[in-house]
Amino acid sequence: MNTINEKYQALFTPWKIGNVEIKNRIVMCPMGGTSLFGWFEIGGCHFDKEAAKLFLERANNNVGLIIPGIAPLRDTFFGKWLWQNPKMFDELREFMDEIHKTGAKLFVQLTAGMGRSWAITELVAPLHKNKFTRALVKPIIDTSHELACPSPQPSRWAHDIICPEMTTHQIHEIIEAFAKTAKLCRDAGVDGVEIHAVHEGYLLDQFAIEFFNKRTDDYGGSFENRYRFAAEVVKAIKKECGSDYPVSLRYSVESKMKGFCEGAMPGEEYTEVGRSMAESERAAKYLQDAGYDMLNADNGAYDSWYWAHPPVYMPENCNLADVAHIKKFVDIPVVCAGRMDAEVGARAVADGLIDAVGVARQFLVDPEWITKMIEDRMEEIKPCICCHAGCFNFSSSKGHANTQDLTDTMGLARCALNPETMQSKKYSVKKAKKQKKVAVIGGGIGGMEAAILLSKRGHTVTLYEKSERLGGVFVAAAAPDFKEKDKALISWYIRELSKHPIEVKLGAEITDIKTLDADEIVIATGAVAKKIPVKGADTAVEAIDYLLGKAEVGNKVAVIGGGLTGCEIAYDLYRKGKTPVIIEMQDDLITGKGICLANTSYLRDFFKTNKVEVHLETSLCEIRDGGITVKDKDGKEFGIDTDSVILSVGYNPAPIAKKGGKVHIIGDASKVGNLRTVIWGAWDVCMKI
Repeated sequence: MNTINEKYQALFTPWKIGNVEIKNRIVMCPMGGTSLFGWFEIGGCHFDKEAAKLFLERANNNVGLIIPGIAPLRDTFFGKWLWQNPKMFDELREFMDEIHKTGAKLFVQLTAGMGRSWAITELVAPLHKNKFTRALVKPIIDTSHELACPSPQPSRWAHDIICPEMTTHQIHEIIEAFAKTAKLCRDAGVDGVEIHAVHEGYLLDQFAIEFFNKRTDDYGGSFENRYRFAAEVVKAIKKECGSDYPVSLRYSVESKMKGFCEGAMPGEEYTEVGRSMAESERAAKYLQDAGYDMLNADNGAYDSWYWAHPPVYMPENCNLADVAHIKKFVDIPVVCAGRMDAEVGARAVADGLIDAVGVARQFLVDPEWITKMIEDRMEEIKPCICCHAGCFNFSSSKGHANTQDLTDTMGLARCALNPETMQSKKYSVKKAKKQKKVAVIGGGIGGMEAAILLSKRGHTVTLYEKSERLGGVFVAAAAPDFKEKDKALISWYIRELSKHPIEVKLGAEITDIKTLDADEIVIATGAVAKKIPVKGADTAVEAIDYLLGKAEVGNKVAVIGGGLTGCEIAYDLYRKGKTPVIIEMQDDLITGKGICLANTSYLRDFFKTNKVEVHLETSLCEIRDGGITVKDKDGKEFGIDTDSVILSVGYNPAPIAKKGGKVHIIGDASKVGNLRTVIWGAWDVCMKI
């Protein structure tokens, strides 16, 4: 412990939840997909060995408390209750013995359900809408049960689906299931359970919030009735497991909601339609008195999802002030999560503002990050960039439910930057059977990832980059001031390259691969901006030139293209005091798959709140002096006065040679995607060389 930097030392002091002592103040928060009982499993719940491996590795790297992701009390497929699977708990008992050898503690998170927040997919939504197909698939997947809410209301994900009202019998079944499952966890050696959740607009939270709960029975109306469900859950668990068995509650201090599917921006003055701070002060004390032993807290609901799943646009430590405030109203420990910075978190613990720091997705990127902090190797920590591209890429846009592929929906908690996370059977570093000389052309993220992996596998690697710096197009992507984690990622890659015997040649443009002395060649030359056949397009600024500061723009700027890059440019322009105008041909901003709704809804809400001019279903006709001419969906042309125009209309792959034989193409040079496709694709190729 002598090596721990003084500014982090407060994190490495013990604390207690009830009678359970935790060795340090770092909590690995629950994440969807990390359940020890599987997630969205067609074959039914089972002890998930991949998740167990994930947690054991983190436990061996000094985490204090582990809380796996939600375990549904009732299987999504075929409807079997969790407590009806005793074999699974026998395996859990053996796993807990291994966890305890590390000194870590573990609470299992159990969920009542999602209600309107259930991320119904484009595939499942039509099956639910039709009465016949709904009845036909009910034995396999009972969508009416999964979507059941306190009161009939539209789904967060498919607004044309009205979620049914949950019956009193169903409520009592769930309470009983909580108690029975918690006892099985206790008997298996689990240190405590966490109840999911008066948090994030999930089922128990929907009951607690008057905006969602219009019931007139004992579970609706008054404050006590709305919080009755959550209170009866903890009382039933304590009755079954004993009053000394710890029960944590995942808790949102404030909902940060302005309305249906509309969240509040940080610092915005607004009228709270969800749980306000005044109600939260009362609720926290009420829930403590009901029997909860800890509040695992942040903010938000699915209508303001970016508070609970902060993208890079949200400030660091975004929930700390609110969580610290609510701690004043309870005597039980309070954990704060939400882009928590270790130094700020340590200071908050030292000052008594919170009891522990909750961290989630950083554990997916770098399992050793706490060990590196203890050993004062902070620069070696691979940073999470808050992209959600691997861990929670449920995407949605106007008129569409969760558009993400079913394989992704079923495979949460993976990591765009670390393919081995929750995929160790598919991705692992293995020495090559035959060592080769490999040339990697292109020093972007894909090229650097490929070079590092190839070197780890024993190959002799030379990396060629035509410019004088590494990072490729990601240098531009990381340029805005809110992309500090992206900049840190580039720095991490450059440092990581230096640890391996990789020859890096900068200013080395390869135009003919025949000149290379290599057994295998990996091409990672990225993509080039698309050209559009519009009069005056040659006078516009390319997105990458704007981001790199190669071109100045005026005050009012038209951004052509409302995808992720275009919206981030518009966001950057606004933050710089300029006036962006977004022109997008689709019926919503950022309609592509694989971009988490937490990220996209922030940008959409930001533009709406700040009255940024957005023209959807509108195409560019001409760029002229002093403005642009566009055409709306009805064919009406009109002009918009602008000082500058930025084109963000996508990219085309730009490989310098054809794939085949000893030539391999990865990343955007193969198919334009995101960091996940770049990095995972690099592994797909380089594991076979």
